[in-house]
Amino acid sequence: MATTTQVYLASSSPRRRELLEQIGIRYSLLNVSVDEIRLATEQPADYVRRLALTKARAGWDSLGADPSRPVLGADTAVIVDGAVLGKPRDRTEGLAMLSRLSGREHQVLSGVALVMAEREAVRVQTSRVRWRALSAAECQAYWETGEPGDKAGGYGIQGRAAAFITELRGSYSGVMGLPLFETAELLGEFGIHVL
Repeated sequence: MATTTQVYLASSSPRRRELLEQIGIRYSLLNVSVDEIRLATEQPADYVRRLALTKARAGWDSLGADPSRPVLGADTAVIVDGAVLGKPRDRTEGLAMLSRLSGREHQVLSGVALVMAEREAVRVQTSRVRWRALSAAECQAYWETGEPGDKAGGYGIQGRAAAFITELRGSYSGVMGLPLFETAELLGEFGIHVL
């Protein structure tokens, strides 16, 4: 099997790498840094759409001469009561997020964008996730695993937090950080086919 890069991935997320590998897409990593602050009047879907596109554009710009492959950018946000829960800054914020998600339904919005030369496209996928009620001790024990610290909403569906989820309507891979159906659609539009 050839190892030629099919896309450039503008993300440091190991979960996004794993998901691209799951569908057989070969990638090269790009290290990009973008301002992830939400604009005052920005709706959550617009926020993840903008960030996914901004990351892909930053990756494209970092390559210099026009490469022959597109750049993929992605962003995921957890939404509860209209508030966007990003990655927790510290233990206190992480525990507050877990408590806020306990016993409730929340949304996970996952944006994916592809950029190449004069062409760009973006999709946003929405999932609904319901958690069982958690005790304060469970929230603390989960935080102490180290798993929640670098994840939107302070949890990872692919890890121990899977035991909290009573219902998922939408995309498992989207909640994990890269909606594979939408990603495959976009790649197909850019001439890169999963199968």
